[in-house]
Amino acid sequence: MANLTELKGKWNETKGKIKQKYGQLTDDDLTLVEGKEDELVGRLQQKLGKTKEEVHKMVMGEDE
Repeated sequence: MANLTELKGKWNETKGKIKQKYGQLTDDDLTLVEGKEDELVGRLQQKLGKTKEEVHKMVMGEDE
């Protein structure tokens, strides 16, 4: 991910926005686990039918 430290710092806020926009996602879908960032991106790609780049923008809060 582009800036993992920045993402972790604002993850709760970003997670809430993502859940509002994509109601089909659960807390389990949005679990950010140390060292498993790629798994999170892959899970979101599969569930939302988005590209890796689209998911990165969404997770970094750039998809508004």
